[in-house]
Amino acid sequence: MTPAIRPLYDRVLVKRLESEQMSAGGIIIPDTAQEKTLIGAVIATGEGKVMTDGTIRPLKVKSGDQILFGKFSGTEIKLGGQEYLMLREEELLGIVENK
Repeated sequence: MTPAIRPLYDRVLVKRLESEQMSAGGIIIPDTAQEKTLIGAVIATGEGKVMTDGTIRPLKVKSGDQILFGKFSGTEIKLGGQEYLMLREEELLGIVENK
């Protein structure tokens, strides 16, 4: 279900991806001991960044992209019982490419 919110300008709505439940050695990690993942899926984007001359530069990410973001980036919001992050495009560190 897609949330009923559309980010403005250069903002991006992101849903964190689930973190691994098991360590490399096979030990199950409880939810209370897990760190939040720094990879998420782009759910929705704004129309772009407004430049000083008034033009709008389109965002480099699009809905469905997997992105990497900083540990303390964005604003956490809850919509329809789900947790999301609202980030500015400049807070994104990169696009995760699955090959």
